[in-house]
Amino acid sequence: MPDLAAIANEIAAQRLPPVEAWHPAHCGDSGMRIVADGTWFHEGTPIGRPELVRLFSTILRREADGGFVLVTPGEKLDIAVDDAPFVAVGVDSEGEGRNRTLAFRLNTGDHVLAGKNNPLRVDTAADGTPRPYLHVRRGLEALVNRATFYSLADWALAEAAEPPGLWSGGVFFSFA
Repeated sequence: MPDLAAIANEIAAQRLPPVEAWHPAHCGDSGMRIVADGTWFHEGTPIGRPELVRLFSTILRREADGGFVLVTPGEKLDIAVDDAPFVAVGVDSEGEGRNRTLAFRLNTGDHVLAGKNNPLRVDTAADGTPRPYLHVRRGLEALVNRATFYSLADWALAEAAEPPGLWSGGVFFSFA
């Protein structure tokens, strides 16, 4: 298991572009789409280079109307997002009960610690299945994949909290 303190230091050292401060004129459509499993496409072809996906993910912004754009100081391009722009593909846990910390790994290689600034929420899909999401940054979320959610559910069942859920970063996240 990775050292969560090292993950926290990595997160603190991240320098993301200040996309919230950039307001160029809208330039059109990027021809890009992020499908529900987190795969990025350009003009119908999957983007195969993880480094390129990681780069694009750093200039992704959620607009006030709920849409998504790729933004630089000089241009703003629409990007289609089927569900959430990121997928949480793994989770590590340190501690238990109120002292637990959950560190999620995203499909882009980034890490997010669940807590006050990065809440975990569980919606219910039309078919009644749980749809867990983790806030990543600036209104962007990650869908928590099934295997990762099963890990969370196992820990929650072992702790037998009522309602079912887990603590992370001093905050309780209910799965009910």
